[in-house]
Amino acid sequence: MPTQLDNDIHRITSAVTAPGQMFALKQVERRGVTMPAFVNAPPSVAHYFAHFCAEKRDTLFLVDGDLRLTFGEVYDAAARVADGLATRHAVRKGDRVGIAARNSANWIVAYMGTIMAGGVATLLNGWWTGEELAYGIELCECSLVLADAPRTARLEGHKHAAKVHVFEHGRPKEGLAGLWGEGDTARRMLGELGPDDLATILYTSGSTGHPKGAYSDHLGVVSGVMNYICQTAMVLQILTERGEAPTVQPSALVTVPLFHVTGEIPVFLQSMALGRKLVLMPKWDATEALRLLDEEKVTYFVGVPLMSYEMAMHPDREKYDLSQCKSFAAGGAPRPVEHVGKIREAFPNGYPLLGYGLTETNAVGCGNLNENYMAKPGSTGLASKPLVDLAILDDAGRALPQGETGEVSIRSVCNFLGYWKNAAATAEAYTADGYFRTGDLGYLDEDGYLFIVDRKKDIIIRGGENIACIEVEEAIYAHPDVAECSVFGLPDERFGEVPAAVYLVQPGRQLTPETLCAYLREHIAAFKLPVHLWEAHEQLPRLGTQKVDKRAVKALYAGQSQAA
Repeated sequence: MPTQLDNDIHRITSAVTAPGQMFALKQVERRGVTMPAFVNAPPSVAHYFAHFCAEKRDTLFLVDGDLRLTFGEVYDAAARVADGLATRHAVRKGDRVGIAARNSANWIVAYMGTIMAGGVATLLNGWWTGEELAYGIELCECSLVLADAPRTARLEGHKHAAKVHVFEHGRPKEGLAGLWGEGDTARRMLGELGPDDLATILYTSGSTGHPKGAYSDHLGVVSGVMNYICQTAMVLQILTERGEAPTVQPSALVTVPLFHVTGEIPVFLQSMALGRKLVLMPKWDATEALRLLDEEKVTYFVGVPLMSYEMAMHPDREKYDLSQCKSFAAGGAPRPVEHVGKIREAFPNGYPLLGYGLTETNAVGCGNLNENYMAKPGSTGLASKPLVDLAILDDAGRALPQGETGEVSIRSVCNFLGYWKNAAATAEAYTADGYFRTGDLGYLDEDGYLFIVDRKKDIIIRGGENIACIEVEEAIYAHPDVAECSVFGLPDERFGEVPAAVYLVQPGRQLTPETLCAYLREHIAAFKLPVHLWEAHEQLPRLGTQKVDKRAVKALYAGQSQAA
C-alpha cells in the first residue's frame, strides 16, 4: 500500500513534470523506442556547465584541502583548459581524452575542460595498474591522457599510443599550466555541440573479462543528471513542507571516486544545478569524514555502504555536530539490512538512503529513501521518476508478473549507447525493445519496490567496485605454473564481498599463495586481488561439461575462510 511519502513523491512529480514546468516532458526515440525526455534539458553537458556556473558564479563550489573555489572560478579555469586542449594539444570534437588521477579540483577542471573542448571525457580507473591503464587507453583510442604523477609513473614501460600530459593537484592555473589557453574555444564549441555528440566513456567490469568502455552521448548524460535534480528537488520540497530541510548551503562530502558514475553524475554534475558545495576527500577515513561533516556543515553524504556504518559506529561520533546532514546515502553494493536502523539511530536528524544504478544507465535506476527505506530496508526502492521504465524480464525478454524473479532491466533516455568497439556485447546488453539487462536478478513487490536477490553475471562487488571473476582468473592463469583456478566472491562484513581464489599448480611445479599474490599485484589493481587464496592439491570439481564447478568450489572453501 502506498505510503504518505509515496503519495507526496507522486504529487510533486506530477506538478513539476506538467507542461510548462521546469521538468516538463517530451517524447524522443532511442533504439527504435519512444521514451520520455526533458523539454528543458540543455543540449549538451557544456551548455549545462555554462548555464549553471554563470547562474551561481560567486557561490562556493569546491573545497579541496585549503583550496576553495567558486563556480565561476572553476568554470573560468575549465574554459582555459578547453582552449589549451584545442590549441596546444590539437583536441577536436569526438577525440577521446583520458583522465587518470585521484579526486581533486583539477580532476574536475580537466573533465570540464575536455567536455567544453568537444572531447570525450574518458574516465580511467585511478586504482588500475599501469598495465590496466594502458589497456583502457588503447581500447578507447585515447589521443591524449591527462594524468597526475602517480598514474603517469604506473604507465611507464607499458605500450600505448596516447600522448600523456602530466598535471599537478592544487590551484588550477599552476597545476594545469601546460593546458592553459587564452582563446574562446569553450564559447565557440557551444555552437557546435549537441545532444547526439559523444560526451563520456566510463569503464565497466562485465562478466566477460577485460573492462569495457561504456560510451554515452550528451543527451544520455544530461538526462541522467536532470533526473537526479528532479528527484532531489522533490525530496527538498517534502523536507521543506515538514520543516526538516537544511538551513545552510547544500553541500556534499565526496568520498567516492569521480571516475565512477556515482561520483560523476549524482555527486559532481548534479551539484552545479543545486548550487551544492563539494568537499573533496582524497582518501577515506571515518574520523576525518566526521570532522568535515561538522566543519563544512555537510548536508548530504554518499559512499559505499560501509562508510555510513563506520561513522554511525564511531566511538567519537557524538563529539561532532552533524545536525545539518539530512541524508546518508549508499550505492554500489547492497547495504546490510541490520545497518539501516543503526544508521538512523546514530543520526536522528537524517535518514539513510539507498540508490541503485549502473555505469550503463548513467547512475539512474531506483531509490529507497527516508521512512520508506526504514519500512523496507531490503529493497532498492522504486523506479526513479520521471524517466525510468523498470521491468523484470525472463531470458527471452518477456516481462514477468509481479513477485516473480527475473533479470532487472532498465529502459530510459539516460542509458549508454554501447560498448566501444564491441558491437556484440552491446547487442547482448539490450533487448529488442530497448531495455538494458543489468545482470541482476530481482522481483517487484506489490508496491512496485525492487528487491535484488542474486546476480546473473559472474561479478563480485567489493565495496562498490565491480570485479569480473574471469578477469582475475585470466590473471592467475597467466602465471606459467598454474594449471587451473576458480575465482568467486565471499561475504565480508566491511566490504560486503571480497574476491577469493583456489588454484592448482602444474605437475612438478611449486607456487605458494604469497608468490602468486605478488605476481598478481603487478598485473591487476589491488582491489581485485584475492583476499583469500588457497592452493588445491587435486583437480577442482567439474561439471558435466568438464568446466570447473564454481559453486562446488565455493561451497568447499567458504568454510575455510570462516574458520580463518
